[in-house]
Amino acid sequence: MSNRGNCRDAKHAGAWYSASGAQLNAQLEGWLSHAHSSFRPARAIIAPHAGYTYCGACAAHAYKQVDPTVTRRVFILGPSHHVALSRCALSPAEIYKTPLYDLRIDQKVYAELGKTGMFDRMTQKTDLDEHSIEMHLPYTAKAMESRRDDFTIVPVLVGALSESKEQEYGRLFSKYLADPTNLFVISSDFCHWGQRFNYTYYDEAQGEIHRSIEHLDKTGMRIIESLDPMRFTNYLKKYRNTICGRHPIGVLLNAVAELRKIDIDMSFTFLNYAQSSECRTMDDSSVSYAAGALIVH
Repeated sequence: MSNRGNCRDAKHAGAWYSASGAQLNAQLEGWLSHAHSSFRPARAIIAPHAGYTYCGACAAHAYKQVDPTVTRRVFILGPSHHVALSRCALSPAEIYKTPLYDLRIDQKVYAELGKTGMFDRMTQKTDLDEHSIEMHLPYTAKAMESRRDDFTIVPVLVGALSESKEQEYGRLFSKYLADPTNLFVISSDFCHWGQRFNYTYYDEAQGEIHRSIEHLDKTGMRIIESLDPMRFTNYLKKYRNTICGRHPIGVLLNAVAELRKIDIDMSFTFLNYAQSSECRTMDDSSVSYAAGALIVH
């Protein structure tokens, strides 16, 4: 696979996660072994994209819900951290490399998306620099390893979308979300708290700072579970919570809203929550992580 087409290297391997296939495989198996597959088959998951030392265990709770026997295509929607983008963008690559095995981008779906005129193309540098999609590639490879030659991926970089654009992309992706052979991976960390993130919201009524952060995040998580995109938008406007994948989440919620109009019954459940550290003073900082799954009834 890796000998043909334009390949994107595993840029963050060796830093954000192990570059050794054997070591990485063992780590992923360890984390997955501690998670329960109570929400399979997931149609979509939300999972974090930090270094695996911080969020690998949390992400496992989402990836445990992936059913490789039904999944044939994995859409990965990640936020843009390094370039200003007001739309969504597609990769210039055909192959994404991981220490486990290479993943093929679905060029048929890319062509369909390209024809809409709603997508830009990332530069190779933008693609390589961005970690929000890459951090899901090893977990996707692991979750799908039993069908490694029978599935493709659809990586999509999501810009700082307006509410109306989140609705537009939600409508566009809803037809793909309706297909049970498709899985959507929504890449997002939750609250980035501390002076280095320019965000120090603190509700003293919740107790220590890390408790306030947890309360803030879980308020947002309950709103996401309600599958109401407008409630989530209003929550973000009120608290300005630094959820970096808020736009990919917004796209998912709008896609679900489209399908609920035609009586497709779905539910979302968060399965795990974690923080990189427990903030106790205004000099501390932390990033929060959450993992959850969307299922169709």
